Amino acid sequence: MFDLDRLFQKSALIPAIVQDADTKEVLMLGFADREAVRLTLETKTAWFWSRSRQKLWNKGESSGHFLKVHKVVTDCDTDTLLYLCTPLGPTCHTGARSCFFNTIWEET
Repeated sequence: MFDLDRLFQKSALIPAIVQDADTKEVLMLGFADREAVRLTLETKTAWFWSRSRQKLWNKGESSGHFLKVHKVVTDCDTDTLLYLCTPLGPTCHTGARSCFFNTIWEET
């Protein structure tokens, strides 16, 4: 088992990128503390720390649009996570599939 303490040597909160396991589309970015990661691994659904509400939340707990986690990977610095998931509905709170839909620049 991976030592979760390695993830939190630099900060108590780390970025957690959510990517569709099939399409590889980036769906959202959240932040996770140690407990959120532990719960994600235990429940196989994505948990995060809400910086605005200052509490743990399970993505989909109110909408029913959970993220079924298939794989968790860390980056080379062990300070960012990548969750490979199957979204059970739209991921964004706006109802969009992904939270990344506002283009601010595109090469023409």
